[in-house]
Amino acid sequence: MNTVTMHGASLDLEGAPVQKGRKAPDFTLLDTALNPRTLKDYAGKVLIVATVPSLDTGVCDTEVRRFNKEAAALSDDIRILAVSCDLPFAQARWCGAAGIKAVETLSDHRDAAFGKSYGVLIPALRLLARAVFVINREGDVVYAHVVPEITQEPDYAAALDAAKKALG
Repeated sequence: MNTVTMHGASLDLEGAPVQKGRKAPDFTLLDTALNPRTLKDYAGKVLIVATVPSLDTGVCDTEVRRFNKEAAALSDDIRILAVSCDLPFAQARWCGAAGIKAVETLSDHRDAAFGKSYGVLIPALRLLARAVFVINREGDVVYAHVVPEITQEPDYAAALDAAKKALG
């Protein structure tokens, strides 16, 4: 079974982790206006999909703010999505307070199907593990990294580099 740690304590993950070189699983997530968003909505774009446990935690706050800042230097053909099990209302409140405009927050709160299909659901907490996936224009996963200790930030440079290379 796949695991991550939180403050050193082991947590099991549900689902098989998405692997580099495979097709990205489709998903249906909710945006902050409760509209469904699927992988097809981003057709033709390179996606950086960052999964976070909760926007209301320090590391997640730092991560999404960092990706929001980095987005200014990226091509319009790269979209950054931050996915959590937070309610869409909480995501909207947090984005407004944090001034997040370049990262789209999406919620997996309904049935955690995204978390299961991407192998990042922590069922014991009903939260998503910290991970970053880069999906190219053709829908292939070109970068996949589950952060082993969820209280640590991801490797921003590696994810951003993979997204830039995926532009072709």
